Amino acid sequence: MAGAATFARDLSTSADESQQLELAVAVVIELVDGCDEAGVTMVTRDGLETMAATSDLVTHGDQLQFELGEGPCVDTVKTHTTVISSEIATDPRWPRWGPTIAQRYGVGSILSLLLYTGEDSYGALNLYSAAPNAYTTEDILVAHSLAAHLAVAVAAARLSENRSLAMVSRLLIGQAEGILMERYKVTAEQAFDLLRHMSSDSNRKLVLVAQELVATGTTTGLAPSREPRGTGNAPIT
Repeated sequence: MAGAATFARDLSTSADESQQLELAVAVVIELVDGCDEAGVTMVTRDGLETMAATSDLVTHGDQLQFELGEGPCVDTVKTHTTVISSEIATDPRWPRWGPTIAQRYGVGSILSLLLYTGEDSYGALNLYSAAPNAYTTEDILVAHSLAAHLAVAVAAARLSENRSLAMVSRLLIGQAEGILMERYKVTAEQAFDLLRHMSSDSNRKLVLVAQELVATGTTTGLAPSREPRGTGNAPIT
């Protein structure tokens, strides 16, 4: 599948996840003959959300699934399986969503594929078609290949982002420790202990306290005055 290979290379050079998803829905329409419109639904903290779509039809169709709690995308995410329907209007699995989406938007068929790697599932790639019985065996194979490439790219991007955030966090905390060590003539361990107390007393994440300390050079307002343990230095102000 030369098209899928090109797609994989393009994904690897995409700047971020949103760009990857937009590329994916555009390519799906080009490479899957039966597909007229496409979208990507991702699992978020707030539930399911359409992150990329080729048209309002997809956005509205997905949103109706979320509101009704039924539909192919919802089933794919819940069951971790591929879901296909060749006759949306009469599909008994979705008695409310199916007839509505068929009548309102003229959707005849849909194919929903799970985006997953060995460790995680992220959402679904959804292919809408105006025609009934739109997807051939070849179409489904191509769609599966594209979904697999997209899932791997998303996983890699998220891993890279998490590593970058972790590196930034460690850098900020180290800089904040350095400020405290210099100002109060304490050890690295004592400086880190101060940061933890600031975080606890102000009910804020440690990295946010460190970020503010590095940005402002002052501990004022970060936490109540506290003397480093094991030192005779003046309280922090």
